[in-house]
Amino acid sequence: MMQQQTALPMNCGIRLQVKEGKRTYRSSPKICKDCPCRAVCGANERGQRVLTTHIWQEYLDLVEHLRKTERGKELYAMRKETIERVFADAKEKHAMRYTHHRGLARVSAWVRLKYAAMNLKKIAIWKWNASDFASYIMIFAPFNDKTPVLVF
Repeated sequence: MMQQQTALPMNCGIRLQVKEGKRTYRSSPKICKDCPCRAVCGANERGQRVLTTHIWQEYLDLVEHLRKTERGKELYAMRKETIERVFADAKEKHAMRYTHHRGLARVSAWVRLKYAAMNLKKIAIWKWNASDFASYIMIFAPFNDKTPVLVF
């Protein structure tokens, strides 16, 4: 979309209006009415060229370009192993296949609580695996043949 904007002649008297997350560029009908480039730029019946883009269109174009590179294709292929896995775990392990609440506010609060618990669990596992105590336990665990029992 941004390429179309650059194709407009500079003397079109373009006005910019930003509303509801969209940028709307409008040319002046007075200038475009008798313009020789009117057929090329695609002005409407009133002699006005209107171009609408998203406010973040240049960033969306950049991300789309990066996604189509070789590295982007590799990273996008890993999405099913990382991001989609989180949602699958939420459904299978954390009872999020069905909702147990009614109303958007209560369901939203319940989902936020579930994902906060999942994130805390993930952080705890990372901390445990990075700790010295976990390494110590893993060294001596293979030598213990019996199930540990608490003795009082």
